[in-house]
Amino acid sequence: MPGTVLLVDDDKEFREEFIDCFNEYEILEAGNGKDALDILKKPNEIDLVILDVKMPGMNGFEVLSKIKTLDPGIGIIISTGYSSKDAVIEALRGQADNYIEKPLDIDKTKDIINQVLDIKKGYNDDSASDLKGKIEKVKYYVERNCFKKVKLENAAAAVCLSPKYLSRVFREYTGKGFSDYKLQVKMSKAKELLRQTGYNINQISDKMGYENTESFIRQFKKFAKATPTKYRKKKK
Repeated sequence: MPGTVLLVDDDKEFREEFIDCFNEYEILEAGNGKDALDILKKPNEIDLVILDVKMPGMNGFEVLSKIKTLDPGIGIIISTGYSSKDAVIEALRGQADNYIEKPLDIDKTKDIINQVLDIKKGYNDDSASDLKGKIEKVKYYVERNCFKKVKLENAAAAVCLSPKYLSRVFREYTGKGFSDYKLQVKMSKAKELLRQTGYNINQISDKMGYENTESFIRQFKKFAKATPTKYRKKKK
């Protein structure tokens, strides 16, 4: 499977035509920004979002900003009905990866989609159907969804294995239990946020999906041998 795409556009007819023209991709649909964000807030395998500029409620640029906060690593292509240089510049400043113009040039659009997917997907390749490939895909899935509450059942469903079997083979291949690996990914991301952002400890705790800051601090201290505050001071 080349990749999973979330198409966000309020024009139902356009969405139907897009799916017909690009049926080599797995395509999910959202008719507005709110529905798109609801989908992305849950653990998912979406590699790329194609986002219309002009929509009721939140426009494409507002949704783009929220998606980049929610999932900074996901690919985003802006879709615009106007040949507007200003719209393109605003999209790229908002950290979109590229843009496409309506009406679509099918071949050009496929090239753009594939370029972004090649950069963003990394090793998330469904052609790797052996067990080692599935474990790599699970690792990628955990990393992509590190800000969300990912369960073993979610990851197992993504690679069509039973949770019990995945738990066993994941430890055999990685030397770590699934929960330990998930915690390692979370704490590594927390360290990155402490080093590279101005978020306070409560904000980082919330972003990492913890219900209370005390739990986050306790786990971070166990992992990093320092409280988040001391770690930040040491790295500055």
